[in-house]
Parts: sequence; C-alpha cells; structure tokens
Amino acid sequence: MQDASFTSTNTSSNANHYDVVVVGGGMVGAAAAIGLGQLGLSVAVIESRQPQPYDPLQPLDVRVSAISVASEQLLTRLGVMDELLTMRHAPYTGLETWELDGCLTAFSAEQVDQSHLGYFFENRVIQLSLWQQIYKMDNITLLCPAKVMQFSRLRDSHQVGILLDNGDTLTTTLLIGADGANSQVRQWAGIGLTGWDYAQSAMLININTQTPQQSITWQQFTPAGPRSLLPLPGNHASLVWYDDANRIKQLSQLSDLQLAEQIRLHFPSRLDPDFTVENRGSFPLTRRHAQQYYQDNLVIMGDAAHTINPLAGQGVNIGFKDVDVLVAQIANAIGSGGTWWDSKVLKRYQQARYYDNQLMMTAMDAFYAGFSNNLLPLKLLRNGALKLANIDSPLKRKVLKYALGLN
Repeated sequence: MQDASFTSTNTSSNANHYDVVVVGGGMVGAAAAIGLGQLGLSVAVIESRQPQPYDPLQPLDVRVSAISVASEQLLTRLGVMDELLTMRHAPYTGLETWELDGCLTAFSAEQVDQSHLGYFFENRVIQLSLWQQIYKMDNITLLCPAKVMQFSRLRDSHQVGILLDNGDTLTTTLLIGADGANSQVRQWAGIGLTGWDYAQSAMLININTQTPQQSITWQQFTPAGPRSLLPLPGNHASLVWYDDANRIKQLSQLSDLQLAEQIRLHFPSRLDPDFTVENRGSFPLTRRHAQQYYQDNLVIMGDAAHTINPLAGQGVNIGFKDVDVLVAQIANAIGSGGTWWDSKVLKRYQQARYYDNQLMMTAMDAFYAGFSNNLLPLKLLRNGALKLANIDSPLKRKVLKYALGLN
C-alpha cells in the first residue's frame, strides 16, 4: 500500500459509492458482507486472491476450522449452512483432553442437549459457500482480484475513499478491515497492537487412516506442547503438533514416511498407527490484540483485530462473533431510525466484543502456560484438576456452553 497515513481529498465525481466496503473476502469478511447486505445496505468486498474452486475429489486442505454451534447458527442466518453441509465436513460429538492417562476430561454434546458440538470444515470450503451466497445478492459487489493502493479521508464528508490497483476509486460510509493479521486497514488507521510471539510453532498434518470417520476430537498435553487430532471426512484426520519452533522446522524437512514415524513415536497410543501422511503445513504461534476496534467510519474484526493461540480452535468462531455483534448493532440502529454508521453504534460493537475476546485470549494463555512445563507439583495439580473437571456438573456444562458460544 502506498499510503498508510490519513489524507484528505475531495470526492471524485466518478467514484463508486457503497454504504460499506469490506477489505478482505475471507470467512469473516464475507460473512460480514452478507450480514450487512441482508439489512439492505450496499456492500463492496475487496479481495486479492480467488479461492480454488471446490472439487470433492481434490485432496483435503490443511487449514481447517472447528465451527461451533453459535457459528453454525450465524451461518444458518446468513443462508449458507445448508450449502456447506453438501460439501466435505465432519461433525464431532465429543472433545477429550488429558495429560496423564487416567486424568481425562471429556465433554459431550449430550451434556448441553445438543446433537453435536460442531463441525470441522476446510476454511476454503466455508469461504466458497459464503461467496456463493454473495453472488446471489444484488446489493453486494465482489471485487476480485483487487488490491487497495491507498485509503483517504474525504474532506467535508463522513466518507472514506479507496484507490484500487486498477485505478478505480470507491467511496464508503463504513470501511471494515477484515484483512487478516497484517491488516492494511488497521495500519492505515494507526491502530496499535499489543501482543507477542510464542516460543512454539504448530504443524498441521493430514493423514489417511484405517479408522472409519471419527466423531471425537482429542488433545493430549505434553511439556513440549499439545498433540491433537481433529476428525475429517471419511477415514481422514488432521493432526496438530505443537512444539518448539526449531523442532517444527526440523519436522517440516522430513519425508512423509519419516514424519509418520515421528508421529507414531510422539503421539498418544490411541492414534491408529496404520496411517499415511497426505499433506502438511506449519505456522508460528502469535498473540495480537488491537488497542481499539473502531474509529469514525471504520471498524476492524477477525484476525485484523485479534489473533489467538489456536489451542481451543476458537479463532474463526470469535471472528464470527464479531460479525454477529456488528450486524446486530447496525440493525438496531437502522430499526430505531438512528444513524447506523455513528461512532456510538461502532463503540457499542467494541464494548460488546473487546473484553470477551480479551477473556478468551487470557484463558488460552493461562491454559498454555499451565501445561507448558514439567514441574512435578504443578503436574500433579493440573492432572488432579483435569480429573475433577470430568465430573459432570453445572460448572462443566457452563464452560462447554461458553466454548460453543451458547452463553
């Protein structure tokens, strides 16, 4: 981007005006566009990369998300859940976590009167379903491939100007940054970040097993980091290996056969040893939290506003919560005859989401820190706590409902 600072310009006579411009057409940005489009607002979505078309025979992507019940409800309201369920997915009904054998905590859908705890989908599949819905809506324009070259504050108006790489200019009353952890919108607005890089990285490994489709996702804690299994469609699964960044780099350089052997050595024995590695990828673990979520005529959401330790798979779910709250606040303003883009409305979005996100991030950090060492007294304490936590109780059900977004 050429200019990351605020500038003022006159409105161009040939500029295309939209009520809302969303920068970023990923899962969160596309969901926000549909939700606001359903309110009758004109929306443009700017995205630089076209996702690969869906083919049920293509290999499974390594980037998957655990969609919670609350996110499922949002996707249903956006009109995409039925379409999503026609594509590859895996429902899960149980979640188990432990460190030492015999000290296991198990959560099940029955404990909160649900048929399932959520679904595992490839991120691209979710994005494609959202895009299919966007194509059906006459008041949403999807600009792809397109990149933002410059943002500007328009003089004497409550609008933002956007210059694209093809020379086109857009104007908007509300600019939404859903453009990821390195958000152009956030940087242009001068919104600061707090956060840090974790010492660990994560490796995602898709495997083909001899086990039929599984319905329980599990995670074992080790001092080096968790080892997790996420069910995928058919006899596939995704393994998540958290470890020291150098160790993950070393594992990434192994052949598929060598990596499979390391998995058999370091993953729990409940993993079917008769598997083959199909795909893999790795990424560093970071925590970032924007110091604010809004300015006049501007909001940020999803990874542009917060990146969280993926320990509990909450990343996309808290992004969808951002969408849900912003759409609800703007709908309330429209319904009451107010100015829907007013800073008071955007402030209510921040108030509803900021501390909830902070709480989730802090809880994940505490969990991460509590299990990332091998001190015997702490090890005994946390395993005793896991064993106690497995007792069915109102508190356990409340924790599970919170994780599912049903609080």
